[in-house]
Amino acid sequence: MEFDAVILAGGRSSRLGGTPKAALRFRGDTLLERSLLAAAGAQGVAVVGPEAGARPAGVLLCREDPPFAGPAAALAAGLEALAGGGAAGRNPAPLTLVLACDMPLVADAVPALFVDRSRAQPGSDGSVAVSADGRIQPLAGLYDTAGLQRSVADAARRGTLEGGSLFGLLASLDLRTVPVPPGSTDDVDTWADAQALGVACPGVAGNGSGRPYTT
Repeated sequence: MEFDAVILAGGRSSRLGGTPKAALRFRGDTLLERSLLAAAGAQGVAVVGPEAGARPAGVLLCREDPPFAGPAAALAAGLEALAGGGAAGRNPAPLTLVLACDMPLVADAVPALFVDRSRAQPGSDGSVAVSADGRIQPLAGLYDTAGLQRSVADAARRGTLEGGSLFGLLASLDLRTVPVPPGSTDDVDTWADAQALGVACPGVAGNGSGRPYTT
């Protein structure tokens, strides 16, 4: 299946004291590197966020406008980058894999999304991960690109991209929920999350968080 990928990596990380999530490390790789590996095989990849060190050749870097405008604006920026910024010469792939950069085990969820899209009936706009405890995670989803572009265009006309949520942006789409392996969509929002997942802050010894854990 032909697909592009948008990786969202531009949040404030306020509950991590501003430490960029993309630079946290898990099993020797940064969380951004883990997300890029999860998107292996994509025709085009756009990372939405600030510069976060070296990235593979061909991976696009862009930023939502204004910065920190939220996930809806970030997804819109990624789609625009993959479409060549409106320039001629690149046709986006029919599917777009959307991932957050703060789920270290998300590669375990991606195969289930592709299996579901291969079985989906016409009219479905995408497949999103649902965790074992029933939480839907739109930042681990495989979407029809045309549906995403339509939703972004509608939100832009309404003026709701800036500050908009991803759930709000995708509300008009017909999405299928896909059970994924336990832990595959667990994300890092706090240092307690990092401790539970074994995620470390680079260059810091001890607990790996850059600060003591509290209970």
